[in-house]
Amino acid sequence: MDLHFYKNATEIVLLIFLVITFLQSGIDKVKDWKGNLSWLTGHFSKSPFKNSVPLLLGIITVVEIAAGILSIAGIIHLLLHDNKVFALYGALTSCLALLMLFLGQRINKDYVGAQTIVIYLVPTVFLLFLLQ
Repeated sequence: MDLHFYKNATEIVLLIFLVITFLQSGIDKVKDWKGNLSWLTGHFSKSPFKNSVPLLLGIITVVEIAAGILSIAGIIHLLLHDNKVFALYGALTSCLALLMLFLGQRINKDYVGAQTIVIYLVPTVFLLFLLQ
């Protein structure tokens, strides 16, 4: 197992980053659904998404939790089997979540929020590069 850790240390560290990012975010959305929905409804009140906020919140919540779980599976499979398949799925799902969030911020003309998402996207795309 130690050999697999050292061989995949960068990928594992980046996957841990994705687990923390997306499980925390997804679980927060589930635990405080009403608060998140209220804030997002106001945030997107003048955007084309204004009538779809509950549906879109549900979709992003599922995608974020899936990204976190797939990243955990990726860590386990890298450590135990030196297998990158689940890590790749976790990274791809994380990229999807980030691109969805980025689209929402751009459509809403929240350019500072969009910039923040790019900070998360860069190491995630780097992980994709490493896993290929």
